[in-house]
Amino acid sequence: MKVDNINLEMLSTEFSPYLENDLVDRFFSTFGIKFSAGHWCAGGFADRFCSSYQEEPLDETAIGQISRIAKAGIEGVELNNEMFLKPDLSIDDQKISAIKDALKQYKLTPTNMNTNIWTRARYRMGGITNPDPVRRQEGLDYCLQTVELAHLLGCPSVQLWPGSDGWDYHFEVNYGKQLDWFIDGCIAISRAAKKYGLKFGTEAKQKEPREGNMILNTTAKAALVAKTVNEAIGETVMGVVIDYGHEQMVGNQPADSLYLLKRMGVPIANFHINAAKYNSNDEDRVTGTDDIWRLAEFCYAAIDTGYDGWFGEDQFTYRMEPVRAMRLSKELFANAMKKALRIYSINGRLTEAQNSGDAGEVIDVVKRILTGA
Repeated sequence: MKVDNINLEMLSTEFSPYLENDLVDRFFSTFGIKFSAGHWCAGGFADRFCSSYQEEPLDETAIGQISRIAKAGIEGVELNNEMFLKPDLSIDDQKISAIKDALKQYKLTPTNMNTNIWTRARYRMGGITNPDPVRRQEGLDYCLQTVELAHLLGCPSVQLWPGSDGWDYHFEVNYGKQLDWFIDGCIAISRAAKKYGLKFGTEAKQKEPREGNMILNTTAKAALVAKTVNEAIGETVMGVVIDYGHEQMVGNQPADSLYLLKRMGVPIANFHINAAKYNSNDEDRVTGTDDIWRLAEFCYAAIDTGYDGWFGEDQFTYRMEPVRAMRLSKELFANAMKKALRIYSINGRLTEAQNSGDAGEVIDVVKRILTGA
């Protein structure tokens, strides 16, 4: 991000009104805020209760989803490896060419390549931690192929959300052995990413699709894995992907995780933003529709720790038209970030209040900004 005294002064002039429409784009441009959306945000949504929430079918092709992200006024798009594979899971050069053309046509930047290994029944017992050594190696090869795809599409980063890695029951796995397998796999993926100059990140989540725990149930555990991997390869390649809703699930303060990662020297590879109730489920609702104090504090932490990457929508707005939902997330996130920047502009006062140890003093510093009064 670009934050200096000149653009901070604009918060009380050009950007003093509520941010919407073109004013959001000017705000993002002025402060160097890069905003993207996962291609899945533009889809029709299904869950175990309803196979489709769209009465009128959407164009569910990759090109159709990309076109809707552009229609929402978003400049970046997260991709996933399955978009580029043949039925036999080999790379389909024609799909790569077609999606590259669509990205160029709609003026979208590819921001991240996700590894959708959890969608395969073959890896229901685990991907890079599968107890079957043959399938475990296949899972690793699948992840390494995703690194290749990230390079071919020009993504700056590649991501592994280990949805199938974990357990459902007590005594189901040897936790130490499973962690060793996961670290070994991440070392191999990091080395492949390093070869192409890519960032590699893994994303923590408490549970789901696993019912007991996913192997990385907290950002702190993901950070420990990343630090261990980076020490093994002798270079900082692996980082952590922060998902705002996943932080809510586990009852963590999202801002706290950002400072933890900075202190540990573990980079943030990517951000996923959305809304979820505290200590609830991974709801992936429109960003900014829950606790604005918590979201603004998270945005403040991103500014204060020097994050300079993408903020990516990761939402499943089942009963809302997806273009409208993506636009709303972009708009509400911009206004939360504006509050954070206004607080950052008086960070001397905030620091003084924090140093007093009196929470009332802190609340007095931020209350008018956060309540809009």
